[in-house]
Amino acid sequence: MNTLLAQMLAHADPSQVAGLSRFFKTGPGQYGFGDKFLGIKVPVTREVVRGCWRDVGFPELEECIRSEYHEIRLAALLTLVEIFKHAKRPRVKPGVTSCPAPTGHLLQQLCIDFYLSHTQYINNWDLVDLSCYPLLGEWLLDKDRALLYDLARNGRTLWEQRIGIVSTMTFVRHGQLDDTFAIADILLHHPHDLIHKAVGWLLREAGKKDKAALEAFLAPRYLTMPRTALRYAIEKFPESERRQYLAK
Repeated sequence: MNTLLAQMLAHADPSQVAGLSRFFKTGPGQYGFGDKFLGIKVPVTREVVRGCWRDVGFPELEECIRSEYHEIRLAALLTLVEIFKHAKRPRVKPGVTSCPAPTGHLLQQLCIDFYLSHTQYINNWDLVDLSCYPLLGEWLLDKDRALLYDLARNGRTLWEQRIGIVSTMTFVRHGQLDDTFAIADILLHHPHDLIHKAVGWLLREAGKKDKAALEAFLAPRYLTMPRTALRYAIEKFPESERRQYLAK
C-alpha cells in the first residue's frame, strides 16, 4: 500500500480546488494550464509528509511523482527531501584513510538521480522552489556545479531553468555568491516573468549577504535588465536607493 498516496487522498478538499487552480494559473494559455488539484494546502501536505516519509520508498515516490494531481507530486518531492536530509553522510575519523561503504551518501545519490530523472513532473514554481535547493543545492555544496549552469542554459522547460537559479539558494546561505551571480547573468534576459522573479529573488538574497557585490553586479546591467528582476533584487535597499535605480 502506498501510505503517502492514501493519506494525501484522504485530505482532499473539493472546496479549495477552484482557488488553488486560479492561484497556480491553470487556465488556457497560463503557465500551469491543465494541472489538476485535490484542494490540499501546503501546510497539510507537509504534515502528511512528516508523518509518513519513513515508510515511503522509491516505488511509492515513483507512483506519486507521476500523479495528475499537483499536491501529490509536491508530497513526493517533500518526501524525497526528507529522505535525502536524513541520509547521513559517512564520516571519516581523523587519521583513518578509509571508511565503510557510504550508505548515506549512496542514498543521497539515489535521491538526486530520482529528482533529475523526473523533472518533467516538476512543472510549477512551488514544486521547484520547495525542492531544488534542499536537494540539488545541498548535494552540490561541495561538488562541481556545472549541472546548474547547464539547466539554466539548456533546460528543456522554464521550470528546469528555474531549478538552475533557485538551487543556488543553498550556496547563498553559506556565503557562496559567485554561482548565483553567474547563473543570474545567464538568465537575466529570459522571456518569462517567472524567471525574472526567480533571478531577482536570488539576487536579493545574495545582496543580503554582500550588498556591495550585488551593487557591482547591477551597475552594468540595471538599465537593461527586466524591471521585475530589478525590483526584486533591490527590494531590501533603502527607499532612496530603490528610487534612484528605478528612476533611471
